[in-house]
Amino acid sequence: MGSSHSKPWTEPLSEEKFDFLKEILAAPSPIGLEAAMSYGVIKPFFDEIKLDSWKVHQFKGNAGIVLDTHPDQPELPTVMVIGHADKIRMQVRQVGADGKIWIDSDSFIPNVLIGHEVNIFPQNPEKPGEYNVISGGTIEALGAIHFADAETRSGGKGIKKEMLYVELQMHGEKPKQKLEKLGIKAGDPIIFNRPIKKGFSENTFYGAYLDNGLGCFTVTELAELVAKKPFKNIRLLLTIATHEEIGRFGATAMAGELKPDVIFGTDVNHDYDAAPGISSKRMAKLSMGKGYTLSNGSITSAFLNQLFEEASLEADIPYQRDVTGRDTGTDAMAAALAGFDCAATSIGFPIRNMHTISETGHTGDILAAIYGMEATLRKMDSMNDGKGISLDDFRNNHTRLDLSKSTTINA
Repeated sequence: MGSSHSKPWTEPLSEEKFDFLKEILAAPSPIGLEAAMSYGVIKPFFDEIKLDSWKVHQFKGNAGIVLDTHPDQPELPTVMVIGHADKIRMQVRQVGADGKIWIDSDSFIPNVLIGHEVNIFPQNPEKPGEYNVISGGTIEALGAIHFADAETRSGGKGIKKEMLYVELQMHGEKPKQKLEKLGIKAGDPIIFNRPIKKGFSENTFYGAYLDNGLGCFTVTELAELVAKKPFKNIRLLLTIATHEEIGRFGATAMAGELKPDVIFGTDVNHDYDAAPGISSKRMAKLSMGKGYTLSNGSITSAFLNQLFEEASLEADIPYQRDVTGRDTGTDAMAAALAGFDCAATSIGFPIRNMHTISETGHTGDILAAIYGMEATLRKMDSMNDGKGISLDDFRNNHTRLDLSKSTTINA
């Protein structure tokens, strides 16, 4: 991903890596059915690049995976880096008599769905567990502007989620029965059919499900960097989690099982500067193309954030400080939710149009996050005269505001 003497975050993402990013993002991995990404794309990559001594952990209740760099040295300070493979999805609610497939919109605003192509994944009605894919459908609600009331036509009234259905162009006799014969039933997952593409502006790209294939991509790229130059004093758990979008349940279970000492959650963030209509809310100044984001607040560790900032400043890696309140909104919360002691923070990359079909990102921010995490880990690995960071470093370096120095504007 660039020579040790270069600054890869200032360079375009290579075509090879962009193609791999597209492959990760294209994997059909709706919430609860994430194995297409974790097992279909990422585990083969892990198996290819990992050292012989490394191990891939698998789990009973979810399709998450963890690449463990020191499975036989659990006494080492252990850092878990988490991206989540699950995509927010729509679901079939019922099949109407006229062939309309009524759906639940989940975490999407109903208005942003209209007219977009989707794939439905029903099971073979005669072979449970065997899935098929039905393409060619679009999300609709009104049928035509001619059928909308005046308020909806003017934009004064929006579309409600119970108005949404998939249009599969069914006609003729017994359309409902034809669809049911294909196995379509309540609960079937539906996801956008929208691969990412390069954007108009330099080093940008857009499409569906940047949230959070991007986080998983940063985990895979960090794994490859570490495989080329392994750590001696840190055990790294490179984690592809599940069920984040409905409560961080996958990461919570996986962290609870492996009990890391440190967690980096890596996930999308917002480009607040470009977000329409929120300037009056005085959000943190976060912009696409200006580096990775570092969360401050919630359960984040001030000492861990200090290590990130020091390492990034030393390497000239751009980063932006974000503000979080009660909850980071990411898998960085996993240890807190699982109920064990752990230093954590959340790393992000500002995107636009989150949870729409046209999420937009910048490859420089993704690369800054990858190399920002690597630089921080290498700093931790070399601390204490090459012996590496200790858990006492975390225990004994909590920020003391009572030791703050008085300062004035002329200081």
